[in-house]
Amino acid sequence: MTEIATFGAGCFWGVEAAFRRVDGVVSTSVGYMGGDFPNPSYLDVCARITGHAEVTQVEYDPDIVSYEELLNVFWEIHDPTSLNRQGPDRGDQYRSIIFYHTPEQEKVARKSKLKLQQSKKSERNIVTFIEPAKDYYLAEEEHQQYYEKHRPKRF
Repeated sequence: MTEIATFGAGCFWGVEAAFRRVDGVVSTSVGYMGGDFPNPSYLDVCARITGHAEVTQVEYDPDIVSYEELLNVFWEIHDPTSLNRQGPDRGDQYRSIIFYHTPEQEKVARKSKLKLQQSKKSERNIVTFIEPAKDYYLAEEEHQQYYEKHRPKRF
């Protein structure tokens, strides 16, 4: 039986690509979560009128990869000390956020965040939000598995 995890860590293209490489991840998709605007489009989210974050939803087999291991990937692929910004991408749609789907996910996520903060890996505070999952809106097809579709052609 598979489970679902949802993460926001900047532009969803790279986040999805990172999770697709994890053994035990069955499937991924990118979309929008956390706002109050029904059925947002990419342009709506980029206009910052919806409150949504760009997220990657991960379907995974917990017998192969644990939620804690997925969190470790999440912490490694972005800067959780950067508020509403990842690299050149700015805006609350790029916020660092974990959307939990169960009370157990919430517990593990909060413990993982605290452990990272206490590790002093960074002198800055971790600003990652941890919130209950809301309605998930699938992004347009052109954004799904973006890097796989746009790899440079080799000769």
